[in-house]
Amino acid sequence: MLRILIAEDEDIIRKGLVYTIDWLSMDCIVVAEASNGKEGLEKILEYKPDVVIADICMPYLDGIEMIRRASESVKFVSLILTSYAEFEYARRAIDARVREYLLKPVDEEKLAQVMKKVAAELAAGRQAEAAREQAEPEEGSLSLEYYISLDRSEKGYVAQALRRIPSGYAGKLSIESISEELGVSASYLSRKFKEVTGQTFLDFLNRYRVQQAITLLGTGKYRINEISDATGFSDYKHFCSVFKKYTMKSPTKFIKGI
Repeated sequence: MLRILIAEDEDIIRKGLVYTIDWLSMDCIVVAEASNGKEGLEKILEYKPDVVIADICMPYLDGIEMIRRASESVKFVSLILTSYAEFEYARRAIDARVREYLLKPVDEEKLAQVMKKVAAELAAGRQAEAAREQAEPEEGSLSLEYYISLDRSEKGYVAQALRRIPSGYAGKLSIESISEELGVSASYLSRKFKEVTGQTFLDFLNRYRVQQAITLLGTGKYRINEISDATGFSDYKHFCSVFKKYTMKSPTKFIKGI
């Protein structure tokens, strides 16, 4: 059940939203209401709602600023209440990461559609987060197939990027080179990669390289500088630094079990 907070300075509109909307049919519950931006900010921090529905123009703190400040401490989906006259101003709220704009008076059918989408997005995000926590690989290991399975997007750009790692990690693989192959911008692919895996591409790549280095170290057949070259680290000192970052030990101490 989604927990809703409504911030609206006009009593009639606020009370109408709180008491006349059939929230239960949307699997929602209103946990708090606020009559101004300052009160809204305080209650967001206190109740930590899933969704905040806020008017733009409110005393003490406008809705956009309230959302911006609250977002620094609490993770929630924000919906802005606006009139036709305010709509252009509302569109400039993109930097506040507003999810949707609801025109006054609020259409309950439209609201139900929005809440259904929000619920699905939040559920998917929580499921992915829980799966990441439960399937967190052991130290030094990564499950590519697991992370590939998390990319359920239509284009599957993140999955395609992940599939390039096993064959390209020993060379000069980068998010830029992959994005060029896929025909998308590097910034877009970087953002999507972080959303799906919870890591930057470079961090993921380096963890994979260290995993392969550990396997090679275990064979006892190769020198450390040879392993550095074989796993995509052209600089020996950089290899040792990255290796220690993820294992808490230098390659030499790792081999000796110190």
